Amino acid sequence: RGNDLNTILLAIGFVLLVFVCVVLHELGHALTAKKYGIKTRMITLLPIGGVASLERMPESPKQELMVALAGPAVNVVIALILWLVLPGLQAVPSDEFFMRITPGNFLYLLLFVNIMLVLFNAIPAFPMDGGRVLRALLAFKLGRVRATQIAANLGQLLAIVFVFYGFFTNPFLILIGLFVFFGAYTENMMVQHLDFLRGHSVREGMMTNYVTLTPDNTVKDALEKLLMGSEHEFIVEQDGNVVGTLTRSQLIQALKENKTDTAVSEIMTKEFVAFDVKDKLSVAYTELQKSRSPLYPVLENGRLAGVINTDNINEFIMIKSALVH
Repeated sequence: RGNDLNTILLAIGFVLLVFVCVVLHELGHALTAKKYGIKTRMITLLPIGGVASLERMPESPKQELMVALAGPAVNVVIALILWLVLPGLQAVPSDEFFMRITPGNFLYLLLFVNIMLVLFNAIPAFPMDGGRVLRALLAFKLGRVRATQIAANLGQLLAIVFVFYGFFTNPFLILIGLFVFFGAYTENMMVQHLDFLRGHSVREGMMTNYVTLTPDNTVKDALEKLLMGSEHEFIVEQDGNVVGTLTRSQLIQALKENKTDTAVSEIMTKEFVAFDVKDKLSVAYTELQKSRSPLYPVLENGRLAGVINTDNINEFIMIKSALVH
């Protein structure tokens, strides 16, 4: 029927506009971060909002404060514009305000959603903007690591309250609570790990005992080395010059295609990122966290000096943590 079709179209239009508001919120973060030289890898839309995946968070409290506030500021501006152009709320029948979307309450509901986005993100818990604002404010006096610990602990406490309350009221709160709890835990661990790595170079965390392949080695040769040792990924090098990388999945795929006599140069990844021995270990750790590449070559004067992966850096962190305690 005509009325049902109009209601459906209004609902679809409303959902699309809500997504636009969420995207604009995340763009606020992304553009402010870009101002400080930080790129945004992607923007992910979730059922409870969006996440702008920045390459890194600014370590300056002032910069983090600006980046964190930029998102909610966008929703405040949208809400103010809607509030200025709309007549008083008394123009909308109260009994149908939240029941269904109509031409009369469409923009009012959009105003309400933007206010809720601001309030939700004001919760002082990671990964919400309120948690980052709290961390930035505390960091002015306490330093980033201690500020993160306090903000993360508060966030996890709030998350437990959400989960407990959700069991008796709205199950959606349980989802939010779990999202907040693990977001706070991950943020705290990441900052602590980066603090342990501060001041250390890639040379200190790289492996110097490793197995390499040459471009002329066959898939069969590589499979034998895979079975003989603990390596799952290999650096392919020729006279100290890195020419590619090879993963276990690439080898298994070649085996399925009966390419056992094929040279590894035919199936290896020829485009790769390499670190220098003088690079910061914290930079390597951040790169490994965001990259799908499991193994990186480490160069010294352009020649292969070692390899580095997430497991080895985690072991380095574990040793440093044990020494501290």
